[in-house]
Amino acid sequence: MNTRREFLSQSLAGIGALSLASQSVFADTIASKPPMRFIFMHKGNGLLPESLVPPTFNKQQLEAEKRKDAFVADLDDHDLPEWMSPLAAHKQNMTILQGLSGKMCTTGHHTWCSSLGAYKANERLSSIKWATVDFELADLFPSPFYHIELACFPSEGGNSRGNIDGIEKGFSARGPQQPNYAFGSPKIAMQELFKSVSADQDARTRYELERKVLQFLSNDESSLAGPLHGIEQRKVANYADALNDIRQRNGRVEAMGDIIRKHIPQLDAKYLADKLSTVDRQSGLVEVLLSTLISGMTNVVAFTADELGTRYTGLPGIEGESVNLHDVGHGKSIGGVEALDIRDKVRNQHMTLIDRIATRLKSVPEAGGTMFDNTMLFYLPNNGETHHSKGSEWPFVVLAGKNAKLDISRRYIRLPGYDQQGHKTLGNFYTTILNAYGNPIDHYGAMDVALSIDQKGPIVHFL
Repeated sequence: MNTRREFLSQSLAGIGALSLASQSVFADTIASKPPMRFIFMHKGNGLLPESLVPPTFNKQQLEAEKRKDAFVADLDDHDLPEWMSPLAAHKQNMTILQGLSGKMCTTGHHTWCSSLGAYKANERLSSIKWATVDFELADLFPSPFYHIELACFPSEGGNSRGNIDGIEKGFSARGPQQPNYAFGSPKIAMQELFKSVSADQDARTRYELERKVLQFLSNDESSLAGPLHGIEQRKVANYADALNDIRQRNGRVEAMGDIIRKHIPQLDAKYLADKLSTVDRQSGLVEVLLSTLISGMTNVVAFTADELGTRYTGLPGIEGESVNLHDVGHGKSIGGVEALDIRDKVRNQHMTLIDRIATRLKSVPEAGGTMFDNTMLFYLPNNGETHHSKGSEWPFVVLAGKNAKLDISRRYIRLPGYDQQGHKTLGNFYTTILNAYGNPIDHYGAMDVALSIDQKGPIVHFL
């Protein structure tokens, strides 16, 4: 049994991209209505709400912001915070969203599936209550790989337990007790995602061997599940389902091999090295992200830019330093740079990645426009408002193309503060997104038992 588990975790790498009922293999023939794409990019160590406030707000707006009173401002009338400067060219597509809360999540240092699932979760499989919102969207816009997750894993604590180059549990979930798996380096992502169309003979031979082993293991796991009961039966059945899904996925990917070959990332050797800086790791993973979207392999990507235990290297201005984000969270300066300034540098690095994603997608023609027209990107913290978060605020930066179905672009939106009338939660926001794109769910996510106000349903004025 251990050999099978190791095979799934270390070799096949695709359990995080399962459930493959896809119509987007034929996307080229349905050019009149391309699918929507969704990118969830999240960061560790919190996202300070005050850092998102435009420096050009007037006194009245600043006072309302301080009181957490609801208001809306036109971003065309304001400068972005300096760390957001890489997104200046995309301001017409941007939303700065403040005021959502997430106290129904696990908060503090690590949140696991909480930030995308809106429920309390930890490292135990039993804590995963349902599919995270990105997987719900993947159901609405299916693709050959269904969903792809990439991560700059931490070397100290958190999800990967130090296996930063491998394939480990990510921040998404396919369903109850079903964690997703993420690729930890550009090299491993390239090897696993594009192996079916590889020109390397060794890679092709390995792929053919895996196909045969998959068939054997799938049949074997299915037979094992029969005499078991309860959670053990569920576990083995999940493995069998995962194996079958990988087999189906591989078949669909093979059918679109010519398209995928056109979009295989041409990565510089430094991105494929065994040792690379955090900044280079992020850049390489973004290239993989773009290739999987542009080729049609997936319509939904989750990308962990960093986690609390990520040792940052390569940050502009302090390239030689190994930045401990936990220390930064406790206000410690590093390399003579104050903690708040390091936070700015980290967020600015993330914005350069988002700029690259948006700019590239805007350059790809699609159905009389561009791919970006049919894309939404969400940038959020994976643990709320600060280092030791309480979940009282969960800031978002959203970039959306013109065909997005949420009416929020070009605005700074401050929703009512926690427990004020009209206050909204992560669950409300995710319900809004799902409702907008075809899932009429009454409410997504767990309830915050401390809130005294009605907290069910979508944010109607966003629709």
